[in-house]
Amino acid sequence: MIGLPLGALRAFEAAARTGSFRSAAEELGISPSAVSHAVRKLEDLIGASLFEREGRTVRLNPGGDALYRSVSSAFDEVRHGLERVSGRSGNLLRLHCAPSMAAQWLMPRLRRLIQEHPGLEVRLSASTDYARFLNDEFDADICYGPPRQEGLIVLPLGEEVVQPMCAPELAATIRTPADLYEHDLIESEHKRLRWNAWFLANHMTPPSPRGSRFDRSFMAIAAAVDGLGVTLESTRLAERELADGRLVAPLAGIARDVTYVGHYFVFPPKARPRRALRTFADWLAQELQLERLRL
Repeated sequence: MIGLPLGALRAFEAAARTGSFRSAAEELGISPSAVSHAVRKLEDLIGASLFEREGRTVRLNPGGDALYRSVSSAFDEVRHGLERVSGRSGNLLRLHCAPSMAAQWLMPRLRRLIQEHPGLEVRLSASTDYARFLNDEFDADICYGPPRQEGLIVLPLGEEVVQPMCAPELAATIRTPADLYEHDLIESEHKRLRWNAWFLANHMTPPSPRGSRFDRSFMAIAAAVDGLGVTLESTRLAERELADGRLVAPLAGIARDVTYVGHYFVFPPKARPRRALRTFADWLAQELQLERLRL
């Protein structure tokens, strides 16, 4: 009977999933030669080759593909078994989030989330990169725009309304869409829906760029609160500033609003059974007034 070479199986699984010994090595924190050696050891142990090697890339042969499906499933079962045994693991949510969504929408709600779900532990990380889920670092991601990685479960988080917004004293000078031509227009450079699209949707000629430019929505919102001009933002991200009067939407009900799906809840299929993820998904749908997210 062959003993279980867990280290070699882990190296094989990572190389098979990424298609590269180098990528597997980066994920596992070892050298590419160590991954290659572990795979060779596994092949020698079972008496069969597992990969077709083509330069720096590797491709599973039929035998390797069959073993990968079994090994991947087995690792998932072990992970889920550990979570079921450990109550703390089952209550831990490792969440990645787009920076503006995290700062403007999620952080103000975290206290309520924890109060409504005692025992839930949230580890939150915010960056502009998409979570890749290669080393099981995150359970889920709230990302801006659909992810590029294939094989993930992607759930849209509903439409967002985008409107011109500014400080109250500036709003007094804006009564028609044409009044915007006289003001500095704050640009959020990485938004998928920007000023040109808004003017075209309102059958107007977009003006030449004039105003401050920022690479994140939360900075554009803060600049508008400080009176630096008019920003074009999602009412979801600016809900606190609109609610407490620091921002006003002077053309609401006058100009044509633009809507789009900006954010998505994303996670790998292997995370679906995790209790913390399902708890958060139900809460997220409730907060966004969406139908229950179908996991």
